[in-house]
Amino acid sequence: MNEPLDALERTDPAIADVVQREIERQNTTIQLIASENFTSLAVLAAQGTVLTNKYSEGYPGKRYYGGNYVVDDAEELARQRACRLFGAEHANVQPHSGANANMAAYFALLQPGDTVMGMPLDQGGHLTHGAPVNFSARLFNFVGYGLDDDTELLDYEGMARTAREHKPKMIVAGATAYPRIIDFNAFRAVADEVGALLLVDAAHIAGLIAGGAHPSPVPVADVVTFTTHKTLRGPRAGAIVCKEQYAQAIDKTVFPGLQGGPLMHVIAAKAVAFHEAMQPEFREYAAQIVRNAGALAEALASEGFRIVSGGTDNHLLLVDLQPFGVTGKAAQEALDRAGITTNKNTIPNDPERPFVTSGLRLGTAAVTTAGMGEPEMTEIAALMARTLRAIDDDNVAAEVKESSARLCSKFTPYPELA
Repeated sequence: MNEPLDALERTDPAIADVVQREIERQNTTIQLIASENFTSLAVLAAQGTVLTNKYSEGYPGKRYYGGNYVVDDAEELARQRACRLFGAEHANVQPHSGANANMAAYFALLQPGDTVMGMPLDQGGHLTHGAPVNFSARLFNFVGYGLDDDTELLDYEGMARTAREHKPKMIVAGATAYPRIIDFNAFRAVADEVGALLLVDAAHIAGLIAGGAHPSPVPVADVVTFTTHKTLRGPRAGAIVCKEQYAQAIDKTVFPGLQGGPLMHVIAAKAVAFHEAMQPEFREYAAQIVRNAGALAEALASEGFRIVSGGTDNHLLLVDLQPFGVTGKAAQEALDRAGITTNKNTIPNDPERPFVTSGLRLGTAAVTTAGMGEPEMTEIAALMARTLRAIDDDNVAAEVKESSARLCSKFTPYPELA
């Protein structure tokens, strides 16, 4: 154990045991959740520092508490690095999550009741893009755009028609379960035509953008929100970059509008992640994520799975399980028993309830961080197919779990913590 874990063991053995068991789970099972990744030890170290002790309401050079002259440097580094990484005019690195970032952007640029256009949850969008159960739909008038029923690709013409009909004040582009390149220029053209602001939610693809594996929305969007823990491989948190003309409104809405004191230890970890993403090797990492996703999609298709939209251009893919006759919920639980971590997910026009679903959403960011490549994607697809063909067979699950552990033993994300 390292010193912090030793201290935890002495103080609270029960929580220390949880941490150790989670280290073991991450080291010995295959992680395929598209919104997860393995941070570097440097990111973990930054987040576990005494910076957590400092209360820092406000912004660098303009705080409401004394003693911030040291931690100000961490936030300033994070802001400057975010701007350099994404080619942005302004950055706010205080949002605690992607949802907080979206809320801040909405409140900064909209009034309650304004019409906003976003992608519904059942088409691949996020809760904050107008889901009825979310604050976004409760406070704003969201109208939806979605996919072409035949191709399962974004229906840009339909999006344009909806925008012309409803004249939204803002269009939200971006998704949480869309496996293809998003044409941000097409969104910009429609936004300009109808006089709307353009917000891009780049939560999932931020690391791919930073690594040059996906076109950047920053040059054309008014505001871009993102999380730092998915393909960007940083701490679990959010951030906003925007045009300078919106900087003051964004900053005032994050604080004091929505949040109190920022989490300085997390902001320091964001700064580390931005620094890592600016290194040359990160570009190869981002490219490998995309290659691995394509290889996994191809291998699963050869095993009889239907891949939504026929493939993927980014880090994630949606798998239609209906040809296998199992639900997403049943598949997720069976794969968990077999040492393969996934999440159930709706597919376009899904006949099942959202908690059951007909599909799985898979992502390759974490396994790529662990060092896996295309050959391992083929192996993982075979293990998944074997599990789901015998979904109720405990012996098969045990054998696949053993195979999963053997694979992970060659690609262990945290050997130093084991």
